Amino acid sequence: MKKYKLLIGALIASMSLNSCYDLDQYPVDQISDGIFWKSETHAKQGMMGVYAAMQADHALGLRFTFDSMSDIGTGFGDEAYGDVITGVYTERSGFVEKKWQSLFDGVMRANLVINKVTGIESMSEAQKSQYVAEAKFMRALFYFELYNFFGALPLYDESVNLSTDYNNMKKPRSSKEDVLKFILDDLNYATSHNLPVHWETAEYGRATLGAAYALRGKVYLYMKDYTKATSDFEEIILDKSGKGYKYSLYDDYAKLFTPEGDQSDEMIFAIQNSGGVGKDYGIPLAFYMGNRATYGSDWASALPSSKFVDMYEYKDGRPFNWEDVIPGFTTSLEVKDKTYVCTLTKGGKAIDAYPENREKLLAMYEQRDPRMMQTVIMPYTTYDGWVSEAPKTCEFVIARNETPNEVNGFIRVGTNRRESYIFRKFVPVGNMGGEINNREDTPINFPLIRLADVYLMYAECKNELSDPTTAVTYINKVRQRPSTNMPGLNSGAAWLKASSKEEIFERIKHERAVELIAEGHRWFDLRRWDIAKKILPGDVYGATGQRMMTRSFNDRDMLWPVPGVEIERNPSLKPNNPGWD
Repeated sequence: MKKYKLLIGALIASMSLNSCYDLDQYPVDQISDGIFWKSETHAKQGMMGVYAAMQADHALGLRFTFDSMSDIGTGFGDEAYGDVITGVYTERSGFVEKKWQSLFDGVMRANLVINKVTGIESMSEAQKSQYVAEAKFMRALFYFELYNFFGALPLYDESVNLSTDYNNMKKPRSSKEDVLKFILDDLNYATSHNLPVHWETAEYGRATLGAAYALRGKVYLYMKDYTKATSDFEEIILDKSGKGYKYSLYDDYAKLFTPEGDQSDEMIFAIQNSGGVGKDYGIPLAFYMGNRATYGSDWASALPSSKFVDMYEYKDGRPFNWEDVIPGFTTSLEVKDKTYVCTLTKGGKAIDAYPENREKLLAMYEQRDPRMMQTVIMPYTTYDGWVSEAPKTCEFVIARNETPNEVNGFIRVGTNRRESYIFRKFVPVGNMGGEINNREDTPINFPLIRLADVYLMYAECKNELSDPTTAVTYINKVRQRPSTNMPGLNSGAAWLKASSKEEIFERIKHERAVELIAEGHRWFDLRRWDIAKKILPGDVYGATGQRMMTRSFNDRDMLWPVPGVEIERNPSLKPNNPGWD
């Protein structure tokens, strides 16, 4: 259950439904300023409309599937960017167009608030400044996401009048440098104009001063300005100015991604989600990460890759090697089958024979980084689902003679991913105590920026600035979360050594993968590190070694194409990104 009932999600839902101004529909809903934009209540309604834009699937609502495009995940369908994985997407792909439009929708909502709030006479100047800072933070967030997908962009600020200009927005693309300056200008304003360090309980989830510093630090990191990024990260993790941010890692990694921990002091900025009858306001975590035993009978479109699962170290910090556990596993499909494939009885109602190596498999799970079992439903472990309107504990088995079915107590996933690993992280347990009402609206807040991510970005900056001691200290903070409790780097064993810049960078890459999986960072990381073309191309295999697809990544994939329909509407957006003309 949520600690607080008056979350931003509830505010958005209630204000959008109960006001005369439907913020989810414009520009056709533009109404006279004589009716709206007259009070702080109207300003808050407008601001809730900006937050609501995050939830659109192809804005930030499907960010949990972005890792499907990277080496640590894979996926099927537009929801998990299957055509990006295989390299067959084009400037005409629907999700490319929706990405552009959904994120610019958020930009325009923020512009509307910035433009209108300054004219509300009943608000104090301090109140106006705070709302403008909040909206500029959100505009920066949307533009930074657009920048990371499309590069150079047309820049539209609050001077755009949506009621007259919406169908006549013909600006050319500004340079990447100008786009980044625009984003930084917004964040500079946000960090210096009355954003609160903490909101009152009823306003939980709105942008804070700490979120603005964290996002600006991330922008600087992507620009490779490690000194400025370090300064911003230190503001919130060291509380340099004494503002009392009080961020801290949550003790329990598994519960961090449930309603028990999703409002903890680790969350710096998150998409707020709620659920229950009449309160459905969420993103489709269950729909695309859950399995057929999950509430609503879900699709498992986004999956962890076999390569990713093998990344998890032993509990003593040693790299994992299948050959230490089951000799021949890495080279023999027959050995893989003896490890993972069971036989079901006729009709699939029970297990006739477990795989020969099952006991070795289960013992191996217990020897690995605890985050593995907290993130992935491993074969021959169980998951508490919701089947036929009742709780049901189901075992994840891999069988070929019969199809596993949740009604019989076995986890079922799609035909073309039946022999893959599947997610536990973010996937609802049971019916979440009555909080979940449908598979499209999962009531788990989704982190866009959390402290562990900031720690690892800070470590990256310190490593680049030749401060290995601090870099290792902050990597270790993440590794030694109480529920994780992995040994610290440089704590004795030879395999824990990390002293050179290259060794520490490899550790940062590793921790960002296993700590932040399904939070949508890896694809961006590989591209900004300029290693995507080296790492991504190649065949993708399931748990049993069966080839699932061939992953493609070429020079052109460093940026998505500007949608063809947008170029038709605005020819000044030409030329398209390299490789897409």
